[in-house]
Amino acid sequence: MLATVSILLPTLLQISLIKGADAGGIGFTYGTRATTLPPPADVARFLARDTVVDRVRLYDADPLVLRAFAGTGIGVDVTVPNGVVPRLASLTFARRWVRENVAPHARATNISRILVGNEVTTEANRTLLLSLVPAMQSLHAALAAVPLHRGIKVSTTHSLGVLATTAQPSAGRFRDGYDTAIARPLLSFLRATGAPFMVNAYPFYGVTADTLDYALFRVNAGATDDGSGLVYSNMLDAQLDAVHSAMRRLGFGDVDIVVAETGWPSAGEDWEVGVGADLARDYNKNAIRHLGSGVGTPLMPNRTFEVSIFSLFDENLKPGPVSERNFGLFRADMTPVYDAGIFTAPETMEPVSAKMTPAAAAAAGRRWCVPKPAADEMALQENIDFACAQEGVDCGAIRPGGSCYEPDTVQGHAAYAMNLYFQANGQHAFDCDFGQTGVVTTADPSYGGCKFM
Repeated sequence: MLATVSILLPTLLQISLIKGADAGGIGFTYGTRATTLPPPADVARFLARDTVVDRVRLYDADPLVLRAFAGTGIGVDVTVPNGVVPRLASLTFARRWVRENVAPHARATNISRILVGNEVTTEANRTLLLSLVPAMQSLHAALAAVPLHRGIKVSTTHSLGVLATTAQPSAGRFRDGYDTAIARPLLSFLRATGAPFMVNAYPFYGVTADTLDYALFRVNAGATDDGSGLVYSNMLDAQLDAVHSAMRRLGFGDVDIVVAETGWPSAGEDWEVGVGADLARDYNKNAIRHLGSGVGTPLMPNRTFEVSIFSLFDENLKPGPVSERNFGLFRADMTPVYDAGIFTAPETMEPVSAKMTPAAAAAAGRRWCVPKPAADEMALQENIDFACAQEGVDCGAIRPGGSCYEPDTVQGHAAYAMNLYFQANGQHAFDCDFGQTGVVTTADPSYGGCKFM
């Protein structure tokens, strides 16, 4: 644990006070797992005209969205789905993927990066893991052949689960087995190509009632890293420095770090700590200001960080607790949930309710079992394997072609399998424990054609 000391949050949060040594930037993740969203052309026009946002991150390479951002100047990061990554290790396939998904849009749309998968390094899939760096290399070679490699970088995103610990920032290191087999060659590739290490960092998933002010960049008692003696005034800095320490431990402290995702939910379950529109506004506004201020972190001072806020819209088709569907800064009709300080002209609005009743209210007394938002994906895969092996539990719906197979994520499949086990065994709280990775919810996690019993 970090030792606490008395410290005030610096007034250097003002974005205009200090110019950082490195270029930052403000972006949004643009997810589309919702029943009703505005046309991509309207989204692109709004972001370019009415906000200070200079990039968006897509979770695919949707040609309709890529065309919508043509001529806006906004940088677009596209993502190769995890299921496609192993095939990209083939240079022939990588060239075809670039030819079909990137080349047609590269002249008009500012495609800045191709991200090979999302959080692949914490997937419990050996084939996927071992194909990650070869896929990145093949994709880079395919871009060079066009040639597009100078303007488009290749990287991938990581959750903090890739680290063995984040408790002491100076002691940060990659998980055993990942450090030499995955992290070292990946970092070597990033250094050689000038691409950043991209991390999804969420203080929300580590917050408690006692650390809420620390997570929100408010005045707080602060924390000291016992190993370095450095003082931390916010949780995000501690997380980023833990990543930097892990990279430096392998000899790659010079590789740039980008905050690929961070955010805070505006609504959630009663048991979730710190949910609410006012808290989400405070976190996102302060994170943007701090990372762009040039102050840096205790281990990486005097620099700015590129950051993308998760997410642009609320996504009502996402599984899990209510909070998972309420990270958006905007509703489907483009009205803001709150003002995070990203408008070119100030906005005035009333914050929405902190606690939320789902639109499709659950029948009285109904309960479901879902994974905790920050649950380790390897543990969730074990939950799937265990639950689906039990008598009376039919996991056909999450197999290819099943009604709940999409989205093809460990979190989504685990929600379905864990709930089946929970329901089949009488809805006892202990049947949703799963090694403290499950939680009982009264919000129906069903979505689209996928119905949870």
